[in-house]
Amino acid sequence: MSKPKKTSRQIAFVGFGEAAQAFVSGWGDNKPDMVSAFDIKSNDHINRDDLLNSYTRHGVAGQDDIIAALRGADAVFSLVTADQAEVAARAAVSAIGNGTLWLDCNSCSPETKRRAAQHITKAGGRYVDVAVMAPVHPKQHKVPLLLSGACAQDAAHLLAGLEMNGTVVGDQIGDASAIKMLRSIMIKGMEALSAECLLAARKAGVEVQVIASLNASNPQINWEAQGAYNLERMLSHGTRRAAEMREVCATLSELGLDNSLSAATAQWQDRIAGLTRATSDQSLNERLDRVLDNL
Repeated sequence: MSKPKKTSRQIAFVGFGEAAQAFVSGWGDNKPDMVSAFDIKSNDHINRDDLLNSYTRHGVAGQDDIIAALRGADAVFSLVTADQAEVAARAAVSAIGNGTLWLDCNSCSPETKRRAAQHITKAGGRYVDVAVMAPVHPKQHKVPLLLSGACAQDAAHLLAGLEMNGTVVGDQIGDASAIKMLRSIMIKGMEALSAECLLAARKAGVEVQVIASLNASNPQINWEAQGAYNLERMLSHGTRRAAEMREVCATLSELGLDNSLSAATAQWQDRIAGLTRATSDQSLNERLDRVLDNL
């Protein structure tokens, strides 16, 4: 089988965390010759060394300011936290080139995406609403991406050249993010519900009976394994997930609907985030005990 032809495009990242690193790692030999990045952690003396090591490890030209990172880029992946998506778009106005694709992959409400798009299009860029629809590991660059907006087809062509998994779902900015936000009500909400249920069951000493009852009611789910997985996601990524759920709340408000359940989900995600380190060899009860000890 012949190797894929390497793209000649210059790619930039704004934000070089887990998702950006997963994309670059997945590209492998198909990685563009020029990949640059800017991350605000470069201004943080505590995290700067780790960030610089990440740039080196992935063969990326890390820059200390966004203007240098975006200079000459054909396409930019914006992969920051949800609350920084519009900030990043605004900061890019003085740096983005005419016709540059801005792939906003952040977990934001449709209205946040539309505001970010105004900054990019005013500067001459081509904005695309992108929704990342699964964890980036183990799929890396093959993670499903939903695309929407007037330039979504252009983005799909770019992503195909990078062997990425993009699907156009609409021609309006906000179509992709609406799907992501509304799906998250269920996914992140189930995480928060399972944590509340199983932490209480463990503290009451009836976790065996509660899990047995859940398995009997929903035999298609292994509730012990699912509960352990959900707790790990909250411990490792709860801060980011809470920020996303606040964007879900905004989405519901934009639709004129109550968001109290999603607001509570955000609170649980925030509360559990980083309480203790989750390791792959921990059982559900070990994770529950560690969380209860630190609540």
